[in-house]
Amino acid sequence: MSSADVLFVSKPVAPPWNDSSKNLVRDLAGALRSVRGVTLCRRGTGGPGRAVYPPAVEGGGFAPGFRDQAAVLGALAVSQEPLWHFFFAPNPRTSTVGRWASRFRRRRTVHTVCSAPAADADLERVLFADRNVVLSRATEQRFLDAGVPAERLRRIPPAVPKLPAVDPQSASRMREELEVAPDVPLAIYAGDLEVGGGAERSLALLRHHPSAVLLMACRAKTPAAAAEEARLRDALGSERGRVRWIGETASILDLVGASDLLLLPSDSLYAKMDYPLVVLEAMAMGVPALVCEGTPAAELVAGGGVEAAPPADAAARASALLSDPSRLLAVGDAGREAAERNHSPQAMARAYEAVYEELGR
Repeated sequence: MSSADVLFVSKPVAPPWNDSSKNLVRDLAGALRSVRGVTLCRRGTGGPGRAVYPPAVEGGGFAPGFRDQAAVLGALAVSQEPLWHFFFAPNPRTSTVGRWASRFRRRRTVHTVCSAPAADADLERVLFADRNVVLSRATEQRFLDAGVPAERLRRIPPAVPKLPAVDPQSASRMREELEVAPDVPLAIYAGDLEVGGGAERSLALLRHHPSAVLLMACRAKTPAAAAEEARLRDALGSERGRVRWIGETASILDLVGASDLLLLPSDSLYAKMDYPLVVLEAMAMGVPALVCEGTPAAELVAGGGVEAAPPADAAARASALLSDPSRLLAVGDAGREAAERNHSPQAMARAYEAVYEELGR
């Protein structure tokens, strides 16, 4: 297959880098060697890639609107690339567009399942590509159990760029801004408010640990987020002063680097990447993470850098970790090694190039 053959069909690949699916596209495009991925971006942003998306609309949500969907359909109608690579969570509408556009244009297709479909999804309707790439063993097994042929599936773990280890001086400055003393155990929850119960379990840490402080760095993905945050705030008692409500922030890596422990004890990762981006980033920085057993994220425990707990025990396990600095250090060191070993963009790119080669023969 010659260079410049693969069209990446995804959300606009441009800052802010707060979306795991477009980060995956960015990192893959930058690490490919035998082919060149053509990314899609918004007109007027000046970024690399093919500018097909219209200018951003103020207040736009996470899901693409009609204007964006029409722009992608137009790009497919004129694409000269023989191979299309889609990146989105499977859903009937988008999958139908991909299926019929690729048939009409006679294109081979790859679909990276950026987050697992809903539990009641009809996989026959939402899986359309010649090769479907899953990110975890859990999603792979779910598809196999549903009758998806193994030859249509490939499992390729997501990647995270190499990040610098935590800088003690930067971490100290961030703690000063947060009014958290250097010797105070600090945890951060960087998950959803509305799904999975991770926010409530993280706040429960404060009832188990007498001095810990918790950062709540949560994006409002749906209209339900505001009401859920109000409910969680109202439920706080004497621990209220040990919570810092950060919300959505461009400084998430600085906050993770200033923390002793990343918490993502959600029992559902619906609408999130199977291996959540913030967990991989924490691993790359040497910050330990705690997730829930029974989720795809718990697969990361085998590589190192992540611990998993039953949902009911997550708060107590987090408290025990924060009370054991030597354990935190060991888990953090293991995570940095695991991120470089198992989740480098280069390794991910080689695996995708093998898939492209299969379809290009």
